[in-house]
Amino acid sequence: MFGSLPVTPDHSSRSWLDRLWTSIADHGRKFVNLPNDNLPSRERAELLADALLSGRGEASGAALAAALLGTLRELNPPDRKRFLEFLATSFEPDPVQLEAAARAYLANPGAATATALADAAEPPRQELLRRMNMAPGGTAALIELRTEVLAELRTTPTLVSLDSDFQHLFSSWFNRGFLELRRIDWRTPAFVLEKLITYEAVHEIAGWDDLHRRLAPDRRCFAFFHPALPDEPLIFVEVALVQGLANAITPLLALAPEDADADDLLHDAAAHADTAIFYSISNCQDGLRGISFGNFLIKQVVAELQAELPRLKRFSTLSPVPQLRQAVIAALARRGSMPLLAAEERETIIRTATISATDDAALLTEVLTTKEWWTQPQLAGALRGPLLRLAAQYLTGTLRSDPEVKSRPDPVARFHLGNGARLERINWLGNPAPRGIAESFGIMVNYLYDPEAIESRHEAYLRDGTIARSSAVDQLIALPGQSWLARRTRG
Repeated sequence: MFGSLPVTPDHSSRSWLDRLWTSIADHGRKFVNLPNDNLPSRERAELLADALLSGRGEASGAALAAALLGTLRELNPPDRKRFLEFLATSFEPDPVQLEAAARAYLANPGAATATALADAAEPPRQELLRRMNMAPGGTAALIELRTEVLAELRTTPTLVSLDSDFQHLFSSWFNRGFLELRRIDWRTPAFVLEKLITYEAVHEIAGWDDLHRRLAPDRRCFAFFHPALPDEPLIFVEVALVQGLANAITPLLALAPEDADADDLLHDAAAHADTAIFYSISNCQDGLRGISFGNFLIKQVVAELQAELPRLKRFSTLSPVPQLRQAVIAALARRGSMPLLAAEERETIIRTATISATDDAALLTEVLTTKEWWTQPQLAGALRGPLLRLAAQYLTGTLRSDPEVKSRPDPVARFHLGNGARLERINWLGNPAPRGIAESFGIMVNYLYDPEAIESRHEAYLRDGTIARSSAVDQLIALPGQSWLARRTRG
């Protein structure tokens, strides 16, 4: 059974919106004069864009939008980039109208003049993008265009304004009110399940057997969808139903036993679980980068799980720390001769690693960058205290040698803390896979979502950067025998 594919029912991947605009576009062709097909495709695309923005009718507009997107599909990559530059530079606000509106507002501030100023300041390009969205498949095509914009931003700064317009429009079009939460299971159509395998960004899904385990009775998977993209998940979360806080990823990803009683055992495990572990959250559409879905997703999934499984008392993540190694190595380079190790830690590391160093920072740097320490139990045991301490300092923003200077927050930590979670526990060698070692020395983190405290912690983090954390995390921060309070007092 593990190797079999789920049955794909008869299903049209086109949304009702696409079918509607296809019908309108078909009727609208009789009302427009399309540019000559013999023109170079890029020139034809620019003419169609101008015509689309200057047109007024919905039917003719849908026909022009469909023709424009069809022409864009014909462009080679260099010409697509030139078309993006054309969009970014050719549809700016009229400076004369904008200046007049600004002067009118300054002379007579009020709702009417403010609205007129906002209208004058909006680039016509935004209206062009709105009209392009009328074409069948328009939303998906615009997301693809923004993906290309994001890839070119670093080398083509003229595209910044176009990216800003995309982000402004997508923030409205993909508002939480338009999103639909769906549970993904083994009965979900195969063409959607295939996309989970493709889009998984945290823990690779190694084929259908692996996916089957992640959709087993003691697992849950939820995704957000949008009406314009009915078969394209925007973001999805994978959940394990367990007893107690999970401290390592390997057991969660292990395949279930293949026997007749396996499903019964997994159903029983789900029924007796007291904790939901969110172990993977993946954004699926590069073109929607910067559009926040995850905060809504986690909160809604918590509510769904509470309703389905009242025994669940804790909701936590088991999260990576993707920039920990980079931050620690950089911090060690800054710390020079500062004491970083307790005497017994220093002696054990020097003895087990058979190296000598002039200071703690140099010692740790050499061990962490030249030795396969995680394969040597004695050396790994000696490094456990120092690495957990450095991880706690990094995650609480105190890693730099100057306690008044905050280190850049970890992106995963920023996401969960900003959503109202608490930094609950830092787990030693929670992910010993090569990627886990390379990114974070194998360390993983539990962020705890307490439904009663999510909003207050969210507000405190956004207001003044308050990091909700457990006493266990605070106890990790200082050297043995040195209280965290004392360390902060001495600066």
